[in-house]
Amino acid sequence: MQNLVGHVGLTAEIVVKIVERADGVPLFLEELTKAVLESAEDKSSMALLPPGKSFDELSVPATLHASLVARLDRLAPASKEVAQIGAVLGREFPYSLIKPVARSDKATLQAALAQLSDAGLLFCRGTAPHASYLFKHALVQDAAYSTLLRAKRQELHGRVAVVLEQDFHRQVERQPELLAHHLSTAGDTDRAIDQWLKAGQYAAARSSHLEAIRHFERGLSTLATLPENPTRDGQEIEFQLARGSSLFTAEGFASPRAAAAYARACDLAERHGNSHQQFMTVYGLWQLANGAGRIHDCHRLSTQLQQLTADKTDDEFRLQAHHSAWTTCLFAGDPAAALEHSEAGRGLYDLNRHKHHRQLYGGHDPGACARYVGAEAQWILGYPARAVALGNEALVMSEKIAHPFSLGIALSYNAMLHLDRREPELALQRVEAVEALVAEHRIGLVLDLAYLRGSALILQGAVEQAVFYLRERLNDPSSVPRNRCYGLAKLADALTRQFDSAAALAVARDGLNLAAETGHHQWLAELHRLEGNALCGLNMLEDSQKAFEDALRVAQSQGAKAFELRAATSLARLWGERSKRAEAYDLLAPIYGWFTEGFETADLMEAKLLLDQLT
Repeated sequence: MQNLVGHVGLTAEIVVKIVERADGVPLFLEELTKAVLESAEDKSSMALLPPGKSFDELSVPATLHASLVARLDRLAPASKEVAQIGAVLGREFPYSLIKPVARSDKATLQAALAQLSDAGLLFCRGTAPHASYLFKHALVQDAAYSTLLRAKRQELHGRVAVVLEQDFHRQVERQPELLAHHLSTAGDTDRAIDQWLKAGQYAAARSSHLEAIRHFERGLSTLATLPENPTRDGQEIEFQLARGSSLFTAEGFASPRAAAAYARACDLAERHGNSHQQFMTVYGLWQLANGAGRIHDCHRLSTQLQQLTADKTDDEFRLQAHHSAWTTCLFAGDPAAALEHSEAGRGLYDLNRHKHHRQLYGGHDPGACARYVGAEAQWILGYPARAVALGNEALVMSEKIAHPFSLGIALSYNAMLHLDRREPELALQRVEAVEALVAEHRIGLVLDLAYLRGSALILQGAVEQAVFYLRERLNDPSSVPRNRCYGLAKLADALTRQFDSAAALAVARDGLNLAAETGHHQWLAELHRLEGNALCGLNMLEDSQKAFEDALRVAQSQGAKAFELRAATSLARLWGERSKRAEAYDLLAPIYGWFTEGFETADLMEAKLLLDQLT
């Protein structure tokens, strides 16, 4: 396969599909790989299937197909018909399903199945009526299916759908996409659309988001065959909202495909949507702005969500309006408001009643989110012990609900919290746990792990390695825009420690410019402080003092005691070195004295040591 594809990349999912379908036959493997490459929309990079098209719909290579059709034509007519019915049912099917669909007597059906087995086209397991049958190869099934005329094919799929609904309720519940497929091919469009939505929602509820996206896209393809009207548009809104949520989970909050899904849903909701759909489309647009780090836009959209819920008693909408606000306020540099909204959300949240929110609003659990965002706000506000307690509560809740994406975000925020507290070993444990989750469940990321790992390496003294990690990620166009200010702050810190103060200054000022442009002010005080450190390294002491004073002013305006302590420590150290020891002590002592907890953390220990040196 690698020799055939050359420089073109095949997704892991398609590789697995080809291998499964080829059943170890090298010729089939080569021909199927060629068929995939020929069907790809983008011939230069990833071999992706056209939207809404499943792998099984690819053309079978002509020479193999002709050979298999000839074998089928040599069968008795009854046996060929049973092969065709079996092909409609799938690669594997039970006797209990083919019997009511075939509508033939027991003896005729069993004789036909026996001939197919004797001819080496089917494998039989067990004895009828408890037998199951498997086509010897997927291409045998394809060949049998291709010999059906369109009208007969539709009729058989319709028969299968009726039998499934009447006699196979549990299977339909576990595999709603099975019924959706048969309804679609039978031409029962309206019912097929409903069933594709159910199939996608069922897959999303099991955190199988790549599968869910495929089901939603099959439904949208089917929906596109209907004329536009308010009913059809309302259905499309539901599909686009659900698809957007799964895309967030699978590809991260900066997903361009999620952006397109929500933009389309918003356009339709403005024309035909109900109040529920309008709320959810605004929430989706807020999520997109949030993922892109456009905090000015987040403020506007979060305010709109709160206005939409101001006169309503629906606690689900109010919970999500608070959800948008606690995140927006944290990133905007208003930790007190973030904590207030997160506590309001915790008061509204009920684990059982709101568990479906994980599929509707950004793909993660709002109860866990209120806790890990609240934990970050608590640290910024100067309560490092409360922050750890709340962060651990978020982890416990995320593990309890067994929702991989929520757990991944909780672990990422917990890693950031331990980095805030300058505890790199604990942070790296969380990062490694997230990496394992991403590999196992194929979920997207909310926080860039490279930034977290780079920050941990700085604290461990591996500065050169940290600079490599951080620079590589910041230069990667796929990096999450929302995390860029954090990454720039960490790179500025690493470069200063590497004694490259000029580069550190440029990076810190890039971060300050980005914060001004986007409104992402969570790290604004820290960026000013790091700017001061770089200026100090360049022996520009007056400019350095001004930068530290800017950091102090920003931290005080935000109520960010953690950043105020850092800024005051940096400024007091500068003053102490410039023979202003009394002023330095008078600056730092009251800020240090404000704290009531967390005295074992590195920032407070460093401040205490400096105070002792200044006395």
